[in-house]
Formats: sequence, C-alpha cells, structure tokens
Amino acid sequence: MRRIAVMTSGGDAPGMNAAIRAVVRSANAKDVEVYGIRRGYTGLLSGDFERLTNREVSGILQRGGTILQTARNAEFKTEKGQKRGLRRLNEQGIDGLVVIGGDGSLTGALALHEMGFPVVGIPGSIDNDIWGTNMSIGVDTALNTILDAIDKLRDTASSHERAFLIEAMGRNSGYLTLMSGILGGAEIVVTPERPIELEEIAQALDDAYMRGKSHAIAVIAEGAKHKINEVAAYLETHPCGFEVRVTILGHVQRGGSPTAFDRLLATRMGVHAVDELLAGRSGVMVGLDGRSITPVPLAEVISQKREITESYFEMAQILSR
Repeated sequence: MRRIAVMTSGGDAPGMNAAIRAVVRSANAKDVEVYGIRRGYTGLLSGDFERLTNREVSGILQRGGTILQTARNAEFKTEKGQKRGLRRLNEQGIDGLVVIGGDGSLTGALALHEMGFPVVGIPGSIDNDIWGTNMSIGVDTALNTILDAIDKLRDTASSHERAFLIEAMGRNSGYLTLMSGILGGAEIVVTPERPIELEEIAQALDDAYMRGKSHAIAVIAEGAKHKINEVAAYLETHPCGFEVRVTILGHVQRGGSPTAFDRLLATRMGVHAVDELLAGRSGVMVGLDGRSITPVPLAEVISQKREITESYFEMAQILSR
C-alpha cells in the first residue's frame, strides 16, 4: 500500500484535525503518501483530492473543525453514487481510505469495503452514540463547552432567582444532555431516551423552589419529546416559582479547541487506523475499549446503537434532589 486517502464526513467534531494529522504523519513515516478528500463524500464524488504532507498538517492539532471540511451527501447512499466514488479512488491511485465521522459516514465506509476497497473508520461525533467505542472524537470537548455555559448561566441565574432552560445537542441521543446535567448540577435533565411530560418538568422546578433553592437549571436535549420553547410556554401558564429564561447553545457545541483528552484520543485512533490499513485489515472501525484502541467490524458498528448506561439515569435523578 503506497497511497491512502483520508476524509471527514457528516457533522464536524473537535479533534478531527488531530486525527487527520496523525493519519498523515504516521503514514508518511512509513513512506505512504496521503491525500485528503475535501468535503467528505461530496468531494469524493467530484474528485476533490489534495496531497497532504507533514507540512500541510502542521499547526492544526489545536484547531477545532476540520481542515478538509465536511458535508452530508445523499448521492453516495445510492449504488450508483458508491460505484462512482470507487471509480474516483481508483482513478487517483488510492490503495486505502480512512473515514472519520459518525454512523452515516461509517455506513458509507462499509459500502466501499463491501465493494472490495480497503477502508478503516474512525468515530467522530459529539453525540457519543456510535457502537463499538466508549468515546468518540469530539465528545469530551463538546461536554466541556456545555459545562462552561452551565456554570456561567448558573452565576446569573442565582443573581436573579431564575430557572434556565438550556438546550444541548442530541436529536436521537441524550448523552451530552445527561452528562452535562449530572456534572453541571442540573435540577432536571430531559433526553430523547426518557420522555418526560411537561407537568413533570414544571414539578421538578417547583420542587427546587420549595426546597429553598435560589435558582434552577434544566438541561433539555434538542430531540426531547417536548422542545425547549414548548417547555418555556408551558411554564408561563404553569408558574414554577422561578422566572424562566431559555438558552439554546446551538453550534457552539461543535466548535472550539479540542481538549487534551480529545487530542490524545484522535491521535491514537489516527495512528491505529493507518496500522490497520497497512496490516491488510479492512472493514473495521478503530474504537476505544477501556484504555485500548481496538478494531471493531463496521458491520457490527452500524447495525447497533450505543445506549446510555442505565446507572447514569439513576444517578441524575438522585443527585438532582
């Protein structure tokens, strides 16, 4: 294997650049050329390849986002699009591919593998919903971003005896919501996995007020049964004792310099992905298992969903009282 390519696909996550850097430098150290594919599968289909040397990835370790840019692409989900992508790889003389991204990106990687092309996946998603890895690249940074916001909002909430409703990312997974709620001391967390009625949310905030608390925090996932503005509207007609304010964190959760944990995780995964390709192993994702980076079959990864440990839900309920 003399020439490989690397791409980032789907939603961006802090630490993707660290993974790109690790792929490039570890491959170059073994005399393997690396090409970056810009804008994920969109760039693959259009043939947007560029040579990456150690110089091109210098100074990106601490940067959020992805220097290769990213996109979501519907065409590659079709057999015609996948064959076109394979043709582009062959035209460029690419011998193997590293795909960094979430479930959709890894599904595309599996399709290429099943067509006979060597490919290894790296989990990059702030949702932490990818099966086969304890943590995905970007999760730790996003969680710290949310916690920083909660801490600052708590300062102003306590000054005005307010309850803040804070929306965290997660359409289908409540990992960020649950963890930030536990670590940020929220009075209630609302996730897609555990639907909670409006009455229960109001009651939790009212209970906090009746216990003499000067303020309250509710963290609500964007994919929760009742959206944050719906909750706010309900609380206007069903007072909970506190003046209520809404904060939607939005895409700030995707940005920012990656934490030390994410830099290390991304670096280790990038190095291991190259090792897997050069060892002739394909159709796998490199995942974090305990303290070790291990290969997991992509077919298993995309056929299952990582569930949140039950004990964390129990912990959140106990600690919020």
